[in-house]
Amino acid sequence: MALLIALEGIDGSGKGTQSARLVEHLLQLGQKVELLSFPRYEHTRFGAAIGEFLNGKFGQLDEVHPQLASLLFAGDRFESKDVILDAAERNDVVVFDRYVASNIAHQAAKLAEPERSQLMQWIDSIEHEVYGLPRPDLTILLDLPATAAQLLIAEKAARSYTDRAADLQEADGSYLERVRQVYRSLAASNKNWQVVECLSGDEVRSIEDIATQLQSIARDTLASTRS
Repeated sequence: MALLIALEGIDGSGKGTQSARLVEHLLQLGQKVELLSFPRYEHTRFGAAIGEFLNGKFGQLDEVHPQLASLLFAGDRFESKDVILDAAERNDVVVFDRYVASNIAHQAAKLAEPERSQLMQWIDSIEHEVYGLPRPDLTILLDLPATAAQLLIAEKAARSYTDRAADLQEADGSYLERVRQVYRSLAASNKNWQVVECLSGDEVRSIEDIATQLQSIARDTLASTRS
């Protein structure tokens, strides 16, 4: 089975760019690699519903209970389960641009303790135990403060699922910072997580600089699992 690498981080942290660069780097090393990006807005029924959710069709972020919202994102992966397992069977490495941890961080950020921890455990159980999705071997967190991330979001090209400059989640800076803090707690409590800091002082590091560190982490993990 392939090595499963998930790239996580708040909106605007560079996951799409770095996922593509990581895939290209691993291909150059002679690995068979596939990239899967979630949500799969145009490929699953749940993905299409997520696009509607992020465009406000079902209400604002605080009007949809996060436990219910989490089922859309979990359902998108469950609907994609055969795609995930097939990719894992056919390749040496599968790179996920967002995976289960994204659902956990984004939904848990909407609650305070103890409900937050309870929901985190519930989503993990639904996705990995009930739906049987494989756990990643390595999760890399691209850590970026929300204030910096929102500046980068403003520079994004148009997305297929929205005609807005920023969807509901991207537009709420305080929410994004709470999501970031949940991600950081996940990274601190899981030994198979690595954190790549995207700021150097007050400046966002270059794409190339971040990619070099991220690719080194992936190579080390690949080497340790193949030895």
